[in-house]
Amino acid sequence: MKRSIYTEEHEAFRAMIRDFIAKEVEPHFAQWEQDNLVDRDLFRKLGALGVMGFDIPEEYGGAGETSYKYQAIITEESARAAVSFGHYSVSTGIVLPYLLNLANEEQKQRWLPGVAAGELMLCVAMTEPGTGSDLAGIRASAKLSDDGTHYVLNGSKTFITGARNSELCIVAARTSPATPENRRHGLSLFVVPTDSEGFEYGRKLEKIGLRSSDTSELAFNDVKVPVENLLGKQDEGFSYLGQNLPRERLSISVGAVSAATAAIRFAKEYVTERQVFGKPVAAFQNTKFVLAECATEVAALQAMVDQGIAFDDAGELTPADAAKIKLFATETAGRVIDKCLQLHGGYGYMLEYPIARLYADTRVNRIYGGTSEVMKTIIAKDLGL
Repeated sequence: MKRSIYTEEHEAFRAMIRDFIAKEVEPHFAQWEQDNLVDRDLFRKLGALGVMGFDIPEEYGGAGETSYKYQAIITEESARAAVSFGHYSVSTGIVLPYLLNLANEEQKQRWLPGVAAGELMLCVAMTEPGTGSDLAGIRASAKLSDDGTHYVLNGSKTFITGARNSELCIVAARTSPATPENRRHGLSLFVVPTDSEGFEYGRKLEKIGLRSSDTSELAFNDVKVPVENLLGKQDEGFSYLGQNLPRERLSISVGAVSAATAAIRFAKEYVTERQVFGKPVAAFQNTKFVLAECATEVAALQAMVDQGIAFDDAGELTPADAAKIKLFATETAGRVIDKCLQLHGGYGYMLEYPIARLYADTRVNRIYGGTSEVMKTIIAKDLGL
């Protein structure tokens, strides 16, 4: 179905990104997957391209306020080629908004120019070994020093995306005890340089998918964090953590529908070329029906995601709408990509075929950014249940 959310300017941007992927990403992607880490210089190249500073004001070296559509195009083109930019979307789409929304003027001058240039990559450390979706259970602590010049950060985090390629990490830690009336009270956010003394990398975790993006355990052992690196107000971190969740869930949905769209294209190409019993796999009625079902589901999903993008541009994307989009997008993409892999037969299970990468990469979409079960809970609350 014809899409209507993009203009000629967006399509020109798409052509630029597609060319960049062909020249700077595809030739190196297999090695990045083996290394579980993209080349750090990739982000500097993206900075030179002008795509690291979306929404960063021009006085700090950014592009100024822009539509999320540009970031959506990057996601779409990455999925089309079955590659990724490492933790680019995490740094730019998930973590950067914390700086844009919470940093004071001095902090913006200190950090934003480097982010826009690709010299400062960002990660966020929320999840702990015993704390996933229940962020109120965070145990990492940050205690103010006696002289009031710095906080002392201690604790551990896990499942942290992009930490080894980041210069700055936003860490959620407890600065005051929770109260029986409010478990969410007492969390604060800190911007911690990853080269700080006591900032330690634990295991690089082995994932079944998204293998070009590093995921690590972190440990903080008496890390001294200057008070100037407190982001926002002390003890109000929990409310900040929820502010960007609708956009984060929309971005996951864009990735899901883009991967499903690519899967249909890969499956169509394969079944057209593959011969079985003397004729193409595409000649069998089952193949036609499966792809027809997939194409219809993805068309419906794309319309829903595009509406979410329009809502985001208008500042009207609600938590409940984002949850509905993410739930439908990630569950649908999982079904569609599984069907497309099945049409590849045994070759679909081989990593040399892009459908295998899409299959492995897509599974986590139903987990991170809030599980499907959490999405259902949010939707149910919106229904008054």
